[in-house]
Amino acid sequence: MSGAVSASEALLGAVRAGRMGEAAGLLDGMTDAERLACLPALKDLRKELRAAPWDAASRKAYPALHAAGAACHTGAAGTATWLTAADLRWSQASPGVLLHVLGDRERDWLGDVAHRLAERPPLAQVPYELMSGLVRLSGCPVPTTETYVVGWIEQVGSLWQRGDTILQRLRQDPYTAELVAAVFEIPDIGSRLDWLFGDGPDSWFNALAQLTREGAIDRKATVDACVARLLRGGVPSDCRVFLRLLTALELTRDEERERAADWLALASDAVSTVASHAQSVLGSLALDGELTPRQLAEMSGGVLFRTEKKLVRAQLVLLGKALRCDPSSAAELLPAVAQAFGHEDTDVQERALKLVERHLDAAPPEVRGEVADAAGELGPGLRVRAAETLGLEGADRVPEPYVELLPPAPEPARVPPAPDSAVELAEEVGALLASGGDVAAFERTLDGLVRHGYRDRDALAEALKPVVTRLWWVDADPRYPSVEKYFRGDPHGLEVVLATLLGQVSTATLHRADQHGPMTDPCVHSAVAAAFNARLWEAAHRLRTDPLPFLLATPTWGSGLLEPDELVARLDEYRRLGARPGETDFAQALLRVRRDDSAASAAAAERAAALGTAEGNRLALWLTTDGPSLPWSSRRTSGVRILLELGELDGVPGEFPPAFQRIGRPVSLFKARAYCAHYWERAERHHWLAVVPGRRELVAARLLRELSSVAVEGTRGDASVLPLLAEAPGEAGEAVHLGVAYGLGARHPEDRLSAVDALLVLAAQGQLDTERLGADLGQLMHRGAVKPLRLAESVRTAATTGAYATVWEILRAALPVLLADLATDGAAASARGFGELLAVAAECAERTGARGCMAHLAQAADRRGSSRLVTQARRLRATLDHGVAA
Repeated sequence: MSGAVSASEALLGAVRAGRMGEAAGLLDGMTDAERLACLPALKDLRKELRAAPWDAASRKAYPALHAAGAACHTGAAGTATWLTAADLRWSQASPGVLLHVLGDRERDWLGDVAHRLAERPPLAQVPYELMSGLVRLSGCPVPTTETYVVGWIEQVGSLWQRGDTILQRLRQDPYTAELVAAVFEIPDIGSRLDWLFGDGPDSWFNALAQLTREGAIDRKATVDACVARLLRGGVPSDCRVFLRLLTALELTRDEERERAADWLALASDAVSTVASHAQSVLGSLALDGELTPRQLAEMSGGVLFRTEKKLVRAQLVLLGKALRCDPSSAAELLPAVAQAFGHEDTDVQERALKLVERHLDAAPPEVRGEVADAAGELGPGLRVRAAETLGLEGADRVPEPYVELLPPAPEPARVPPAPDSAVELAEEVGALLASGGDVAAFERTLDGLVRHGYRDRDALAEALKPVVTRLWWVDADPRYPSVEKYFRGDPHGLEVVLATLLGQVSTATLHRADQHGPMTDPCVHSAVAAAFNARLWEAAHRLRTDPLPFLLATPTWGSGLLEPDELVARLDEYRRLGARPGETDFAQALLRVRRDDSAASAAAAERAAALGTAEGNRLALWLTTDGPSLPWSSRRTSGVRILLELGELDGVPGEFPPAFQRIGRPVSLFKARAYCAHYWERAERHHWLAVVPGRRELVAARLLRELSSVAVEGTRGDASVLPLLAEAPGEAGEAVHLGVAYGLGARHPEDRLSAVDALLVLAAQGQLDTERLGADLGQLMHRGAVKPLRLAESVRTAATTGAYATVWEILRAALPVLLADLATDGAAASARGFGELLAVAAECAERTGARGCMAHLAQAADRRGSSRLVTQARRLRATLDHGVAA
């Protein structure tokens, strides 16, 4: 026993000092029992090092501890777990040392360890040299797991210093065949191999192809595995890697022919690059007569419904060649061609129609009927052409008048009352903290906190504790300066109210913020943001000093508007309770009260005056006077941007708190900073519209720089406020229309969809000025702020919802600016994507039966060539000259 203790102490001392050679020598002379006896001390040392600072001493001990612990475990599972432990991973023993201290074990035990290590996930970072060394020592079957296979590939590809090639290394490896076969079975392996495989004569692709030619790797199995992997689909990198390998294998015609069914499936459903390859293989087979017309028609049925225009056009070219080579195939192929009549691209529809016109005479009568049925899917202009030139039914039918389909205008929604119980309110607070909420949810929750804080603050605080635990300041010492600083600069939405209820912010901080707030920020957002924040600070301060029974400014409607009779009733309740209204809360209530119904306002004013309170008299006066009118605005340019400046807002009472008086000050987008703290706080912007309900232009003008950035700088997410701007009450003027224009040209699809939603809502409400929006878009495209291709995608999306007439009116005002540039410069800088925009305009004009002329369109249509811009300009001119209705 004393010898064992001595050996254990010696090993522990060597490990602690990081003397790897000495530790390995001691382990070599130990029996299994002696090693096992050392394990508890090594585990204790491991616990000690976990808690120790990551300094030179601990880093020095870790490699020796890693090796010694692995050697002292007698079970394969324990050894594998020790070797891959996270705390030992960053400073472990080298594979050579580990193989030395483990090498005297039984072969089966070593093989078990090798396979257990190979089954670890790649994140475990098991060295390939260790796994392969254990396989070599044990003679066990090679593992085919992701960790082992990827390690093998990286090892083979990184031995450049040896001077040989990847092909030579693979030839020398006895496990190449098994490991190559395993590559095809590992999910999502392409993302790990894409950058490793590379190109060139010494690439993995060429090496594997050569090995299949030499017979070292089963060629048929490899080809089948490649095709099966492509049929499985997956991430793009997988498809890219296995397609390149399949291409490198250079399949023979026999190999291609026997997999015809696979190519058909890939052409229909695979990613674009794989489908293109399958299409080329099938096209070659078809033109050589090795694909029947029925198979070609089946292939076309899948390809012609794809969204990739390149694939669809290539398929139509292939069908045209097949029809020329064998006119008798028209009976099988023309119905397949006619399937392209329903494609969204009118160029594709026209190509398909030309094919039908060219070969219909060779088809039997029943095929003519099938084509006639499919012709109903053509665009209006091509439908008339098909009816006239092909003699299809309905040529003399009077087209039905076009009917615009717009979504229903959103109905205003009432804000529900605050929850009755503190527990239910706490649940709503948790939901708001987790995922945010709209104006209605925020306002009712804020009112609920004030109400329950007035009734029983302790019960409310107890109910809130479980739902606010994730907030960083919950467990902080309230005297800690950063908590006070956090709430002194910004209330952070409901957080300042919650922190007040839980005693995590001082009364002094709340008083200072309530009285002053951050008034020095010169950004354009600060006026509306200051008013929004001031009410939160006041609510929190009053909770601590003089609780309010409820909030006066809680809106009646989700838009932020407050009904005058409700405000009178609340003031009456305040009078009955003897409560002192909050100055900021009452100012917000006045801004929110609805005054567009003169009869209701007069009746409410009479009842308010009868209350005999100062606030009642102020409300009565407010209801019987005109509200602040919208200020004048002027356009200014900044680089490629067009922005707005606002003048002073008249009619803001002098008795309003300072934060609310700032709302009426002029808005200058050039004297203020371009970026500020509010730039990153996008969630708060959704509440600014409720600060000044009925005056959305004030908010839109302040957000124009951010809205312009989605198009000019490609920022993401700033256009999410556009649907809210569209749904908000009030006049939709220059700022709202400019914001929608920028959103329609946004870089990211989700921002463009937000702009499309806003456009449709404005149109449904009858508040969309299509001429103004079109003129703005024309100028923004002319300046380069909005790209025509992005705009084309947006307006196509809007049109396909049924708003063809609306989109046409917008484009009719926007296109002449670009057409004038084209006529003047020959090739305008913004011409990229112009053809797509003209295609949308032509489709809208066809569906709505638009007639008339468009400035500078004739010059574009008379240009030489057959580019998309020219062909669509000709199509639009023909439509406007003759008129076509859906």
